[in-house]
Amino acid sequence: MAQMAMVMNLDKCIGCHTCSVTCKQAWTNRSGVEYVWFNNVETRPGQGYPRRYEDQEKWRGGWTLNRRGRLALKGGGRARKLLTIFSNPKLPGIDDYYEPWTYDYETLTSAPLQEHTPVARPKSLISGRDMKITWSANWDDDLGGSPDHGDEDVLLAELSEKIKFEFDQTFMFYLPRICEHCLNPSCAASCPSGAIYKRTEDGIVLVDQDRCRGWRMCVSGCPYKKVYFNHRTGKAEKCTFCFPRVEVGIPTVCSETCVGRLRYIGLVLYDADRVLEAASTPEDKDLYRAQREVFLDPRDPAVVAAAERDGVPRDWIEAAQRSPVYALISTYEVALPLHPEYRTLPMVWYIPPLSPVVDVVRDTGHEAENAGNLFAAIEALRIPVDYLAQLFTAGDPAPVGAVLRRLAAMRSYMRDINLGREPDESIPARVGMTGERLYDMYRLLALAKYDERYVIPTAHAEQAHKLEELATECSLDYEGGPGMGGSGPFGESSGGAAPVAVENFHMLRQRQTADSPVDPAEKDKRVNLLNWDGKGTPQGLFPSRPGEPPANPPADSGDAETEPKP
Repeated sequence: MAQMAMVMNLDKCIGCHTCSVTCKQAWTNRSGVEYVWFNNVETRPGQGYPRRYEDQEKWRGGWTLNRRGRLALKGGGRARKLLTIFSNPKLPGIDDYYEPWTYDYETLTSAPLQEHTPVARPKSLISGRDMKITWSANWDDDLGGSPDHGDEDVLLAELSEKIKFEFDQTFMFYLPRICEHCLNPSCAASCPSGAIYKRTEDGIVLVDQDRCRGWRMCVSGCPYKKVYFNHRTGKAEKCTFCFPRVEVGIPTVCSETCVGRLRYIGLVLYDADRVLEAASTPEDKDLYRAQREVFLDPRDPAVVAAAERDGVPRDWIEAAQRSPVYALISTYEVALPLHPEYRTLPMVWYIPPLSPVVDVVRDTGHEAENAGNLFAAIEALRIPVDYLAQLFTAGDPAPVGAVLRRLAAMRSYMRDINLGREPDESIPARVGMTGERLYDMYRLLALAKYDERYVIPTAHAEQAHKLEELATECSLDYEGGPGMGGSGPFGESSGGAAPVAVENFHMLRQRQTADSPVDPAEKDKRVNLLNWDGKGTPQGLFPSRPGEPPANPPADSGDAETEPKP
């Protein structure tokens, strides 16, 4: 089978959150999902979003092995789900995410002349009341919350004997996260309605909005907590891997807008019959290698023949052969999965950051790019390696150390070439590579062009009807649907064809409590800063003064039809 997958190079993430903002505007800029981030960027060490989501002893997400060594949901089977179907005790609350807010801009902009400057107070997007901001999806940003919350990191608790957590001496890196689109998704297995499914064409995990009944077992079952509940529509929502874009060969929004160009998207061929065996591997530390063995070599003639026999299009096989994801995972062996111990076999992998090691070497006054110095530093700095191992290899530091040594070897080898010196072939030999392969890895990580980072085959014409049906099942905006296009239980529309708008609290409250959806044509009630050219006053931002014409005069509707067409 074929699977779309992603690799992120954490050495290049600068924590700008552009991916989060663009994903938010594209997918969750609607009522009911104000607290939802399909893509978020966490600072590590940190609690993450929702806070302490990695504490599976509390949330019971993912899979485990029962007494007979068979795979079972950690949150319990059908009997337990039936007993708790109306009151799920393992569900994160709004405090675990954060209470979303906006600001009372109308008071700020329309206040009369007074002695004191008016204030735009924060208003809850859930209750509409004044609130005090105490937590958010990005509270740990740049370790800003570490003095008060740093010791709440679940992974640091595992290393408490080795790490003395001090804010001014600690290490830090960024971890972008989306849905893992797992080979063995526990969210799908947890859903009583069968609403979550994995597409056979490309492995993307989606939610059928017609089947979803809002039981929220999927939220509990996902160990990464990347399935969310829309409290306005009563449906579950999650990252869709931007499937409408991927089907036409365009990368996801988060990848397209990534400032650091750290994301790679490609196709991976895998043996579906070995997924259960890999997920049932007895030892957690062996799960990383077990999952890699599920992936198939797309250049193997036997694999190509089997893929064609099972209906994988020829151009998809060729895309798998050029896939940067397969190269980084299996050819160069520098990408690692996030929390393989959850046994979901995640398909968003990460290249661990080397920067903390280089910085420490530089601080000692030694040449930071020298292979000998870097290798010695990697061996000596057991704290960051152990922390990374808790993230990517179920606590086994050996694979993480091997990846960091390969990255260090690449830096040292390419430094000699860039300075005009004769390259030292002993450097790649020390990490089990050749100079040519090390150069190819460097080119992919540092110089790869757009078409090399994103190798995405388009959907086939013969699949169009089936894909259209699948899109309708999972979409949130089709005519009369339960998501964005239909009226919610509170008489409001969660979107529609309206442009992206920056709304203040009063506009949002009016839209949520109206008897009918707000007409997108009522431009005077919306402010769209995305269309502002930066000159003058944005249209609709400030109220019209007495005697001035309205910002958006109504169009002449004398000839307009008053009755809808049958």
